[in-house]
Amino acid sequence: MTHMFEGVGVALATPFTNNEIDFDALERHVKFLLENNTQAIIVNGTTAESPTLTDQEKEQVLETVIKLVDKRVPIIAGTGTNNTQKSIEASKRAKEIGADAVMLITPYYNKTNQRGLIKHFETIANEVKLPVVLYNVPSRTNMTIEAETVETLSHNPYIVALKDATNDFDYMEEVKKRINEDEFALYSGNDDNVVEFYQRGGKGVISVIANVIPQEFQDLYDAKQSGENISSQFEPIGQLLDSLSVDVNPIPIKALTAHLGFGNYELRLPLIPLDDAERNVLEQAYYQFKAGEH
Repeated sequence: MTHMFEGVGVALATPFTNNEIDFDALERHVKFLLENNTQAIIVNGTTAESPTLTDQEKEQVLETVIKLVDKRVPIIAGTGTNNTQKSIEASKRAKEIGADAVMLITPYYNKTNQRGLIKHFETIANEVKLPVVLYNVPSRTNMTIEAETVETLSHNPYIVALKDATNDFDYMEEVKKRINEDEFALYSGNDDNVVEFYQRGGKGVISVIANVIPQEFQDLYDAKQSGENISSQFEPIGQLLDSLSVDVNPIPIKALTAHLGFGNYELRLPLIPLDDAERNVLEQAYYQFKAGEH
């Protein structure tokens, strides 16, 4: 079985102008990603500020991206919530619009136990009948998908991948022991750990930084697949990632997407922009990264 994608999937940011979604900027951004070798686009995830988007806005963004991409790369819709029935409804709507897969985060606030996780994810997958990427990000949800639970869920024919944002390689190795890696893909959810993640057999990354350097990040994966030692190639990317750590995602990356002309530098509350000094430092780090390519 081939995986949905290998290499870099972009966790797409949502551009705003005057607090409304800027669909012109969204189209320019998606075209930029396609022209620069993006392997998949993840719509309405964390980086998209999805908790602040209305259901109608999420559908409009998804429709816009699907139409523009026109089957050139897979589109994965973030439809997971802490409400199983709402997740089913959102996932079915994403399927109707034309999404290739859905991404389901672990329930938060009303977090459950591992048996509840299995029931939650399997109920959605079996109702929707679309490929599912599980999203394990305990830093945001205070809930983790244990390795044994991943093993159980991997036997479901619709559950085909895990976005692992634990940054825990012991966890990754335990998951690997329990899955069929030919049929179930592991994607990193942390841009800064991809060198080791790829070395340990990960199939790619669902990336924030690839919003602005998609080609360079995909080149890194391709070099690893060619047998190269990518540690030195990663160093300038790592320096840029260090500058992004100035605040929580997606506050910093949206400063750079705005800098590239993809909407104004706007976020929706409770997120607020960087101050001017922080933004200038970040833009200079991006300039230095791009200058180093030549």
